[in-house]
Amino acid sequence: MAMTPEETVSYLDAKLLKAQRHLRRLDAYYEGEQPLRFLALELKQEFGERLAELVINWPEMVADAYEARLDLTGFRFPGSISNGVDVDDADADVWGIWQDNDMDRQAPQAHLESIALGRSYAIVGARGKLAEGPAAEDAPADPFDVDTDSPLISVEHPTQCITEQDPRTRQPVSALKRWKDADNVQRATLYLPDSTRHFVRARRWVEQDRDEHNLGVVPVVPLVNRGRMLKHDGRSEFASAIPLADAANKMATDMMVSGEFHAMPRRWALGMGAEDFEDENGNTISPFEQIAGRIWAHPKKPGEVEVGQFPESDLSVFHSTIRVLAQLAAQLAALPPHYMSFNTDNPASADAIRSSEAQMVKRVERKQTGLGADWRRVMAIALRIRDGEDWDSRVRRMKVVWRDASTPTVAQAADAAVKKRQQGITTLRQTRIDLGYAPEEIRRMEEEDEAEAQRDPVRRIADELNGARSVTPPAETPAEPVAEPASVG
Repeated sequence: MAMTPEETVSYLDAKLLKAQRHLRRLDAYYEGEQPLRFLALELKQEFGERLAELVINWPEMVADAYEARLDLTGFRFPGSISNGVDVDDADADVWGIWQDNDMDRQAPQAHLESIALGRSYAIVGARGKLAEGPAAEDAPADPFDVDTDSPLISVEHPTQCITEQDPRTRQPVSALKRWKDADNVQRATLYLPDSTRHFVRARRWVEQDRDEHNLGVVPVVPLVNRGRMLKHDGRSEFASAIPLADAANKMATDMMVSGEFHAMPRRWALGMGAEDFEDENGNTISPFEQIAGRIWAHPKKPGEVEVGQFPESDLSVFHSTIRVLAQLAAQLAALPPHYMSFNTDNPASADAIRSSEAQMVKRVERKQTGLGADWRRVMAIALRIRDGEDWDSRVRRMKVVWRDASTPTVAQAADAAVKKRQQGITTLRQTRIDLGYAPEEIRRMEEEDEAEAQRDPVRRIADELNGARSVTPPAETPAEPVAEPASVG
């Protein structure tokens, strides 16, 4: 039996609240705010404020390293004609929607949250209709919204958004966005295939407004990182490295404690007791504060006082341990050695760098495939909202163009592309594609090529001559006279 909208809101709300605890834990690791592990509570209490956690934020490094290689540069329709429109114009149309929504800034944020937390979301809607419900009706119109007919695309954090998927199509059948407004009122928007409903929470969720758009699909697209067949919500890219990061933070904190108490030469005194060490107020100080004062004392026979010094401690054992942990974390995250800075050999050659990045590049290419399918669905929904029944369904086969995930040298890429062009293997446009230029850049180059050709006098004369030949009608051949029939007399 199908659930009512109110029941769906309550169900998705409970599902979101259950997921938030895990997501916030991952977010704390990315921000470097995770608690220190492997340290006894008694030691924390004894050291007090003298113990400061040293966080080596490897989770942030892993997430940022992958996000930095995910640059979406354009869209390309299949074939040469799309829905009766030149494919270049269709590409430019979709790219215009992308830029109208400032997706050059929003998309990297969505990619980062997906990599770090396992998923993020993109929501598509008509401008002014899928806002925050009745509270947005009196808000002044945004001039940038008035001047465009592009649908509104926004990216959402997974702690505020959740979907329920169809087990057959693996596409959302319902979605919920939940947040608090400036007045601390809890609001939610329920996205269904044929309507979008706005709710406010008092003791329960109460519907305030709805938009019956009859779109046929839920306008919410999950951007999932490393999803599996039975785990559709994705997985954080640094999940495997979390235990190693905890161990490294523990060793780094221990190193700082050892540097505080043992890296400097320690003095000792015999014949003195704990009562001989007091602060400026006459209070007996704790044993660890005595250690921090760089003197160790022990009672002896009265009148026999002896003072000496221990050699300082070597901290290299901590360095070696952290280095091993870094190597293990890099292996699990497929990061090249030079990312973790534990390779102290001479600078590697370009070929060696590309070889060390092979596993990471392949993972990024897998992400480009998955995220490309997600962004293609986002743009298909956007065209469906804008154009209605006249939307271009071929957008579902549109190719998403990404910047090369590897680290090729410009000279090598240019040399290979030019040689293919000179041998007639590729066209000029394909050569520019191989060099990594975005579709919009290629269109601008072709316009400049045409303008330059028009300024060329030889080209202009040739075009005029060709035009003259094409418009000059062929000379008419005079018809042969027809002999009149002989008269019969």
